[in-house]
Amino acid sequence: MAFKTILTFALLAVVASAAPSKKVTCSQGRVASDAACCKWFDVLDDIQTNLFDGAECGEEVHESLRLTFHDAIGFSLSAERQGKFGGGGADGSIMAFAEIETNFHANGGIDDIVEAQRPFAIKHGVSFGDFIQFAGAVGVSNCVGGPRLQFLAGRSNISRVAPDLTVPEPSDSPDTIFARMGDAGFSPNEVVDLLISHSVAAQDHVDPTIPGTPFDSTPGDFDAQFFVETLLKGTLFPGNGSNIGEVQSALQGEFRLQSDATIARDARTACEWQSFITNHNLMVSKFEAVMAKLAVLGQNPRKLVDCSEVIPVPSVAKSKSAVLPAGKTLKDIEHSCRATPFPVISAAPGPATSVAPVPPS
Repeated sequence: MAFKTILTFALLAVVASAAPSKKVTCSQGRVASDAACCKWFDVLDDIQTNLFDGAECGEEVHESLRLTFHDAIGFSLSAERQGKFGGGGADGSIMAFAEIETNFHANGGIDDIVEAQRPFAIKHGVSFGDFIQFAGAVGVSNCVGGPRLQFLAGRSNISRVAPDLTVPEPSDSPDTIFARMGDAGFSPNEVVDLLISHSVAAQDHVDPTIPGTPFDSTPGDFDAQFFVETLLKGTLFPGNGSNIGEVQSALQGEFRLQSDATIARDARTACEWQSFITNHNLMVSKFEAVMAKLAVLGQNPRKLVDCSEVIPVPSVAKSKSAVLPAGKTLKDIEHSCRATPFPVISAAPGPATSVAPVPPS
């Protein structure tokens, strides 16, 4: 028995010595699982200070998260099946060919964040595709209650111009959006999961008179207020009246996209939409999963290096459940999920919620 025990330990020692740890020490004593990840700590330090204004969840975060989608969704499975170029997906082409892709109608306003990010990618010698996904993951980690997204590095800096008309527009119908997203490999429910990003988003160009108008009352928090407030009956336009891609919102200073409103009420997606209202953990996990899928469109993940440990750990959510804005009741909700009753949630105290002052007419 003693001999068998000694032999077992000896075999374990051989196995351990044959598979040494890949851990490496990077700048400032930080540890990575692969040497290729070390440079991303330096990128992190730079963008947190100089792009995200000291790790804030502000406009640059909103736009960086938007850019991850606009770059990656330039991808068509049906075009590939027809022998055509369907786009390189998350390949950085929107930055490499900004003079072309930022002029696509659906990419309106994306040029500002492309130009803000490009110098960082060049300075640190990383590919545009990697940088876009990294900046989005770092940025959203700055938001209270946010996700910790996977980050895989190693995309080539060689790309081609993505096809136009691959980015859905807010004026598109659910049928059109689901068909386009289905052609990129996403189900209707996964479209809802991607729209979780709107919990920390704002509009700039649907109504250019009120740039920066958020989609919910807590744009600095990664929470489910967006999913409640989009289901409230619309009563007003926050800016200069109706615009293409806009419908009435329920709160002063809050913007509602037509696509958000219709998908929230569509029979195919209403229950997924509602499921996040009292389940913050589910919302975060669904977003992490769908963003991991988006970030490798057109890529071979097996050829990339997992550097997720570089992404900061977000601060804990303030609440696991959304609330009704002050001044609203459950009667104001347009309940659309037939399978499940609308959850009973409390209303915030105080006077009627107003996100921002109504702009002058």
